[in-house]
Order: sequence, then structure tokens, then C-alpha cells
Amino acid sequence: MDVNDTGHVQELERNFSLFSICSVGIVTGNTWAALGGSIVVAIYNGGPPGVLYEFIAVSIFYWLVAASLAELASSMPTSAGVYHWASITPGPKYGRICGWFAGWWNTFAWICATATMASISSQIAVAMYGLYRPEYMPQRWHIFIGYLIVTWACCATVLFANRALPMVNNIGLFFILAGVLITILVCAIMPHTSGSGYASSSFVWSEWSNQTGYSSDGFVFLAGMLNGAYAVGTPDCVSHLAEEIPHPKRNVPLAIAAQMVIGFVTAFFYMIAIFYAIANIDDVLTAPYFPLATIYAQATSSNAGTLGLLFIIFVPIFCCCIGTFITAGRCLWTISRDGAVPFSGTLGVISPRFKNPFNATLFCGCFSTVLGAIYVGSSTAFNAFVGSFVVLSTLSYLAAILPFIFTRRFSRSSQAPGPYINSMRPGPYQMGHELGYGVNIISCLYIIVFVVIYCFPYSLPVTAVNMNYACLITGSMSIFAALWWFVKGGNYVGPKVTAHEDESHSAGIVAPTEEPIPTKE
Repeated sequence: MDVNDTGHVQELERNFSLFSICSVGIVTGNTWAALGGSIVVAIYNGGPPGVLYEFIAVSIFYWLVAASLAELASSMPTSAGVYHWASITPGPKYGRICGWFAGWWNTFAWICATATMASISSQIAVAMYGLYRPEYMPQRWHIFIGYLIVTWACCATVLFANRALPMVNNIGLFFILAGVLITILVCAIMPHTSGSGYASSSFVWSEWSNQTGYSSDGFVFLAGMLNGAYAVGTPDCVSHLAEEIPHPKRNVPLAIAAQMVIGFVTAFFYMIAIFYAIANIDDVLTAPYFPLATIYAQATSSNAGTLGLLFIIFVPIFCCCIGTFITAGRCLWTISRDGAVPFSGTLGVISPRFKNPFNATLFCGCFSTVLGAIYVGSSTAFNAFVGSFVVLSTLSYLAAILPFIFTRRFSRSSQAPGPYINSMRPGPYQMGHELGYGVNIISCLYIIVFVVIYCFPYSLPVTAVNMNYACLITGSMSIFAALWWFVKGGNYVGPKVTAHEDESHSAGIVAPTEEPIPTKE
């Protein structure tokens, strides 16, 4: 049987093409819909100008992070993603411990992402239900019921329709691109025809509004980048399908690029359109539930138009939730097959019937359900879990990129000129020596600085309700991972580089994860 770059037997079918893997990245990233679903939190940090400029700033940093991850993916494509790279880039001495924590952080981040998308989907569904029922007042358990339906519908799709996933993501891509175009056109045209009028350009581009309680507008700007980071901060998602596509060394970086470019363009123009459609910002900020529905109502001045726009954003977010379950299940499976988590023997196997990491994905669905149950008791506790996605995911990126700098990227050993210091060989996509160092260093500095900033309270004065518990969740997860290291770390080997990699390449042998190129006789 084929052995891929992870040192494991190739178990997954290669169902995805370049187009469908790009669809997965764009659908799972789903930048414009994610921004729309959490728009009010962002508006408090500077108003519409803050949202726009903060999004531009954080996107630039994430382009650098994405470029760093794409280079690693081109060098060593693997469904383990940052977990595998963090195990290889530090070299043999520190690789085990770096990979261990990177795997835990990245996996739990993606489980939090499933909960986030299911929650937003449920809120949209409740908002659509209440449009024609003015007397209806949503309760927290109503959203929880919708949350359960969305969670298990998405999880079941991933569990039982593995071969249909490329088609599902292609459908999601259509709704994302068509949905954002329709929404932009409606928000650009309807305020003029309905008589509600447009917001002023100064309101959209220059009227700074700090409603957080912090005195420093500069800090508010930096803290406000969190919302954009949540929307755009998924550059590793397609890397977790590297063992399910042909030519992953070339196709994964291309898919990452497509995801980041299309995500930024669609989200930026979408935000401009909805901000110009706002007639009364106070009504948006005081909306009883899902404030985006209020923005759409002001833009269209009709329940039918609002319902249509909500449905247009519901479908992409639902497809995005499917994408997060794809990624979360494969993250858990890859660290389980190396014995890094409890019950690895159960979670680290591929179902021979469904040809996917069935047990790992099912566990992600169950864990996401637990997070939803917490929401019923405390929205603050739930927000702490889902808000930890940005912190945990970026920490996992740091664990892969920072050691890559310290081991001199693709440099060869001075003692043994043949092998590379960290066993990472340049792939089809590489940035070069000087540019690569610059991009990697700026990426790491961004993560180190903003992981701290993103853990500050959302507003002042600090109370138990508005406290940011991301640091508590991240710390608790890290402590649990450390304790499990002391229990099982002694027997943990971690991902390995394919044996005799340098010799096989020098002999012209095709890497196991690459499909051989046909040659004429």
C-alpha cells in the first residue's frame, strides 16, 4: 500500500479536485458571512470605519501567515497540517513537544469553530421565524434547538456522504459567490427605491465611534481586529485535505491563495454595501437578536426582502458549518493516529464502510453539542469557547512557523551537507530565503502580540458578563494537554518524515503523496 509523507498508509480516497478543494477553502472560510454574523461586536470597536480598516489590517497579517503555511504545505502536504509541520520544523530535539501542543490547540480550535457556525446558523433561523411574528420573543433554548438541528445535520453530512462532499462544497461556493453579489446589489439599490436613503460617506469611512470604554482609540483599533481575525483566520483548513487530492504540493497552496483572495474581496465590498444601507445605527446596536436582520430590514424596508437576504446568508453559513466539521474531524483523526489524545485507538481509525474518520467526526459532533448545552446555561461561557478559536488556531500556527525560523528554514546542515536541518525540503511554492524570513518573522510577531491583545476584556468596566475568557479556555486546554503529555508523552513518537527522503528525491523517485506524472514509452 502507498505510504504518504506522514509515514502512514494512504487510507483516504482522493475525492477532491483542485476546483473542489478551492471550494472547501472558500466555503469553510466564508469570510463575508462570518463578518455579517458578528457585525455588532465589531461596530463597538470604532463603528463602520473601524470595522473596515481593522479588517484590512488583520487581512494583511493573515496573508503573511497564509503564505507561511502555504510554503510548509508545499514542502510537506499532510492532513495533519500544522500539527505535522510543528513536529518537523523544530528538528528532532523539540519536535515532539511542539507538535503535541500544536495538534491539541489546532484541533480544539476547529471544534470551537463548529460550535460558532452552528450558533450563527441557529440565530439566523430564529430571526427568519420571527420576521412575520412581531409578538415573538426568542428564548435561549429556542436557539439551542436550532443549534442541535444544524449541528447534527452538518455532522451527518460529513459522516455519511463522504463522496458527495466535493459536490456539497461546490454548491456552497455557488451560494457564497451568488449570495454576496445579490446582497451587495440589494443593499446598494433598495435604500434608494424604498425611500430609506443611504448612510453618509463620513459615517462609513471616517466617523470613529468608540463604545468599549477604553480611552485609547489605538488600542480599540487593535482589539477590534479580533472580529476580522475570526472571519479571515482559517488559512489552514484546506491543508487538512492534503491526503484527499492529487498533487497536493501544488494544489494546497493554490487553494489557500484562492481562499484568502476571494474571502477578502467579497467581505470588503459586502461590508461597504451594508454600512451604506444602515438608516439608524442605534436600532442595530439595540436589536434584541441577530442585529444583521435589522440592517437588512432597514435596507429593504420589507419583511420579504429581509427574509430573502437572511436565507442567502443562512445557506453559506450552513455549508461553512459542514466545512468546519470536515476540518475538525480530520484534525482529531490525525493526532489520534499518532496516539496524542485519549482513546486514540478508537478515534484514530478510518471507517472501512464510509471511508472517512467516522469516529473522530462523531466525537466532534458530540463535543459541539456539549458546547451548545453550555450556551443554554450561560452565554458568557459559550462565547468564551467560541472566542478561543482565534487564539488557539494562531498559537498552533506559531508552533509551526517560529521553529522554522530558528532552524534556518530550508538550510542544509553544515556537519552533513546532504540532509536539511529540519527535514523540510522546498516544494513547488517557496518564497526564497530573504523574503521567506521576512514573511515568517512578521507572521510570528503578529501572533505573539495579538494573542495577548485578543485576550483583553471586550469593554470597560469589566464584569463577569463582558469578561473575555479566551485566556482561561486556552490556558485550561494547554494545561490538560500538558498533563496528558506526562501520562502518555513518554510513549509518543509523533509524525515522522518519510525515510530516506533525500535519497529518494535525488534518485528521481516521486514522493508518495504526489501522483506520478505519466510518461511516454
